[in-house]
Amino acid sequence: MARKTPKKSTRTVRLRERPGRLMRWMLRYLLRGILIVIALAFVATLTFSAVNPPTTPYMFAEGRRVGGVNQTWVPIEQIAPSMARSAVAAEDANFCTHWGLDLTAIRAALADGGNRGGSTISQQVVKNVYLWQGRSWLRKSLEALMTPLVEAVWSKERILEVYLNVAEFDEGVFGVEAAAVHYFGVQAKDLSDVQAARLAAILPAPKSRSASQPTSFVQRRATSIRDGAATIAADGRAGCFE
Repeated sequence: MARKTPKKSTRTVRLRERPGRLMRWMLRYLLRGILIVIALAFVATLTFSAVNPPTTPYMFAEGRRVGGVNQTWVPIEQIAPSMARSAVAAEDANFCTHWGLDLTAIRAALADGGNRGGSTISQQVVKNVYLWQGRSWLRKSLEALMTPLVEAVWSKERILEVYLNVAEFDEGVFGVEAAAVHYFGVQAKDLSDVQAARLAAILPAPKSRSASQPTSFVQRRATSIRDGAATIAADGRAGCFE
């Protein structure tokens, strides 16, 4: 008689199936997590396309550190056009022509060894409104993923409006309205071309530069920004927000 092959025990089968079940469970929950994150990002992006952010992570942290912040939100219609042009000329001259990531500027920054920034205004808005400060790969990756979404949902005018209202201009001073009063005693809508250029000139390092008492470096940079603002107005690169 032929010898019968002994049947595998139920316990042995279950043990062999357990790694496969665990992997499927992990993949299922990972996928759910990714979908939840995407949904939350879309909701957050859609919300702030119409609702002004009440604060930002950095503004909140600075407020706790210095005992409060000075910020007054103003719509872009109440900001001097020269201020909007100056900010774009200083930080992102191709603002109207890219989709959130300026690959040319990124390549130039990499070629320069990281000594200059490659972030667009759109990226800075995403970082300031939704993320945190720093240079970690995680933050940069989230920034790169969220920026095209913001560009797809928000108008260029809205992106620039939010940027000008949450940018830091001095310790505890956020937004162009508070900055205009702080440095020059005027409202944002009354800024002159020179004043607007000086405010834009201090944006990369607001804690160490002054718009009302500019160093020779800030004066030279402001002059360059003023010329750049006139250039983008003449060649049409300001058309998406004017």
